[in-house]
Amino acid sequence: MDLASNLGGKIDKAEVLSAVQKYEKYHVCYGGQEEERKANYTDMVNKYYDLVTSFYEFGWGESFHFAPRWKGESLRESIKRHEHFLASQLGLKPGQKVLDVGCGIGGPLREISRFSLTSITGLNNNEYQITRGKELNRIAGVDKTCNFVKADFMKMPLPDNSFDAVYAIEATCHAPDAYGCYKEIFRVLKPGQCFAAYEWCMTDSFDPQNPEHQKIKAEIEIGDGLPDIRLTAKCLEALKQAGFEVIWEKDLAVDSPLPWYLPLDKSHFSLSSFRLTAVGRLFTKNMVKVLEYVGLAPKGSLRVQDFLEKAAEGLVEGGK
Repeated sequence: MDLASNLGGKIDKAEVLSAVQKYEKYHVCYGGQEEERKANYTDMVNKYYDLVTSFYEFGWGESFHFAPRWKGESLRESIKRHEHFLASQLGLKPGQKVLDVGCGIGGPLREISRFSLTSITGLNNNEYQITRGKELNRIAGVDKTCNFVKADFMKMPLPDNSFDAVYAIEATCHAPDAYGCYKEIFRVLKPGQCFAAYEWCMTDSFDPQNPEHQKIKAEIEIGDGLPDIRLTAKCLEALKQAGFEVIWEKDLAVDSPLPWYLPLDKSHFSLSSFRLTAVGRLFTKNMVKVLEYVGLAPKGSLRVQDFLEKAAEGLVEGGK
């Protein structure tokens, strides 16, 4: 029932179907162009997260990201370890002031704050996610040390040199221009301090002339609200142009004992992540269909579930 009542986020329930249709038209699968997505990234990404956040929270939890995974480790354990690893790489110390760029509903923010005893500001341009994040912060007891700012990470309303550390977890991939986003992060970070990010990238295995590769890329972009997925080399180049020295970078997928996309692979079954399995996803799809039919979920909800399913398929194929 939480899933049904929160579908659409801040969008009026009667407007959800229209929002889905507008969102779909931005993407290649529906004739959309990359330049249009980049020019309208704020509207596209906001619509995306209004439409999908309740699905994410229902199926994945409060931290909307993947993680390399050890054998015998649950999805939730791998996600927490992934967040702790990032905090340790930043060398966070108690009392420091940290910025989470593109913080979602604040799952990593809460985990990293408790792990490192830091004060974290979550930057997010989606009103529904911030409202949800504030409530979850209150429940977790970190509302006195962690807060949210509603803003575009391409133009942050924050003073220069104001944070001891900055991180982004699978968020700056939504930026229409990596350099512009990284430049803003460099501006608000205190001189000599570190920025750490988990970034979605296309590897050198991607062939832009390969129709199958193009299809996979398009499925990921529509299913994950992305204007474009950049090559790893382009991200590294943009970081350096923005003023950063790249101390360490690594494709974390290469050495992961279990593939990062395993939770979405239909051939994999897990009771602890049942909602993500083929059976669990079929159950969710039929449940949403019934809820939409009886009027408890807004019209267009099943369309959202469909493009998320398309994303899952693209991510597994792309990962493989």
